Amino acid sequence: MASMTIRNLDEQLKAKLRIQAAQHGRSMEDEARNILRIALSTVSAQTPGLVDAIRNRIAVTGGIDLELPPREAIREPLDIDR
Repeated sequence: MASMTIRNLDEQLKAKLRIQAAQHGRSMEDEARNILRIALSTVSAQTPGLVDAIRNRIAVTGGIDLELPPREAIREPLDIDR
């Protein structure tokens, strides 16, 4: 089995891990291992992207039809050398 070292762990986080480990009657190492096991064994529900979030919010209203304005011709670029 591979070994892993976690360096530069924030003191507050380490204190929380120590307390949680004591509450569960485990060593800090065993508690960290359990936290990782739980976090990595659950199927994560991906957060929908912005487009999907908007689409889901509008879907309950039956949708919205927007009238798109006609496109205009592309303007000539500014000549900044003059």
